[in-house]
Amino acid sequence: MKLTTKSEYGLLALIDLAGYYGKNLVKAQDIAKRKKIPIKYLEQLLIILNRAGYVQSTRGIMGGYRLAKAPDKICLAEIIRLMDGALAPVSSASKYFYSHTPVEQCQPLLRVFKDIRDYIAEKLEKTTLADLLGKKI
Repeated sequence: MKLTTKSEYGLLALIDLAGYYGKNLVKAQDIAKRKKIPIKYLEQLLIILNRAGYVQSTRGIMGGYRLAKAPDKICLAEIIRLMDGALAPVSSASKYFYSHTPVEQCQPLLRVFKDIRDYIAEKLEKTTLADLLGKKI
């Protein structure tokens, strides 16, 4: 599994918002500055996260963004799947994004990739934004 900048920046933006959970709205410009994310790219990511129900936005001078769910209810796996798709190293080892690949010709090799998928998925599904902040909310 290799993350794209879409996942990396999406996670960084959510972690930033998690630090303000239950407090004031956060402006996109502030997130962009703190996390060194190009503002136009961040705005596109926030639209994706908003449509998927992870962030809420309020327009206007006092507007901004906030998490739509508690940080301990958002795991890394769901965000990575939203942004990049499969967690598996090959499509034929994926549970949610399966497609045929040449690796299927060797079942022992496919099993290795499925084991890798399982390890990665378990780790990312058990890790929440709150865990990365070092606190449970």
